[in-house]
Amino acid sequence: MSDNKSGYEIRADLLNQAQGILTDNYQREVEAIHTHNDAFPNDKKPLPLREITGEEIIMTARQLNEFVTEK
Repeated sequence: MSDNKSGYEIRADLLNQAQGILTDNYQREVEAIHTHNDAFPNDKKPLPLREITGEEIIMTARQLNEFVTEK
């Protein structure tokens, strides 16, 4: 069985990975604020209101692609 992927499939995989990385990073940031707020109720920090944009996903995917294609 061949595991060759087309360029479109590779790009789709990179976009999915990039979105996952950005989403996980955001969730860790929110969890850190929740931990802080639980530990310091008199010094509560606001939760970030943030939208992960398509542009951010593409930029991250390009960084992943550069790493993969690096010689």
